[in-house]
Amino acid sequence: MSYVAPLPMRYPSEIDLCQDAFGGKGYEMAWRSFVAVGDSFTEGMDDRDPSGNGYRGWADLVASHLATEAAVRGGEFHYANLAIRGRLFAGVVEQQVPPALAMRPDLVSFAAGGNDALRRNFDGPALIARFEEVVAQLRGGGADVIVFRFADMSRRLPGKRIILPRTSFLNDAAADVAARQGAYVVDLWSDEELSVNTAMWSQDRLHLSTAGHHRVAGHVLTALGLLPDPTWMDLPMPPRRLSWPSARAADARWAARYLAPWIKRRVQGRSSGDLVVPKRPELAPILPPTT
Repeated sequence: MSYVAPLPMRYPSEIDLCQDAFGGKGYEMAWRSFVAVGDSFTEGMDDRDPSGNGYRGWADLVASHLATEAAVRGGEFHYANLAIRGRLFAGVVEQQVPPALAMRPDLVSFAAGGNDALRRNFDGPALIARFEEVVAQLRGGGADVIVFRFADMSRRLPGKRIILPRTSFLNDAAADVAARQGAYVVDLWSDEELSVNTAMWSQDRLHLSTAGHHRVAGHVLTALGLLPDPTWMDLPMPPRRLSWPSARAADARWAARYLAPWIKRRVQGRSSGDLVVPKRPELAPILPPTT
């Protein structure tokens, strides 16, 4: 089953256009560099890199596609990924945004705040006020900016009464900021299949699977006005539905394996990313995929 992409949700207040290389007919965006900042979502968990070296994820897939676009134009493409799992919004802003600005890329993805929505001291209005400041900074530095309306995490995690209104607030506010600042919006919230198909998610129910990351990459490229590999939007077969007793037993195993360690880290003031460094800390050339 294939997905038919909607029209891009795009709010450009200042668009850089370049003439098409073939005869001057039409225009296309010509990004030459991309910096991704954020948390585990952008780091690529849980899409294991086929090379066996850490995680790949949607941002790497998008960068590879943009590298192919650049190669067709006869140019080189540069990519950095500063995202680190477990980072709260403030950590992304303080530790990743300054080096991203210093790199002066053409394109920046800014996805943060999901981890904050799971915390007791979540302050949505304060977070969004700072979010808009950062987007304005990135836009002021000359970059096109990608922001997200996140998928509905409350479908898979406990605490729906808390998570759902917080996620809805962040999503609506991010779209409003994008409209004011001229950013691209990737609307994952409206993709019902991404939220409900458990094959899109890893066993921890929090991070995307390989299929989920491909689908997100497809949404990002569509939002940018580009055509993704159509197979990226294909729907994997969902796992068979468990009986009520089997589902409760699976919930208990999940709580012991994933929820309890997460709670323990919160109590101890630790993060899963405490010893993790960015996988691509420098803006460096990335080659188009060979296949």
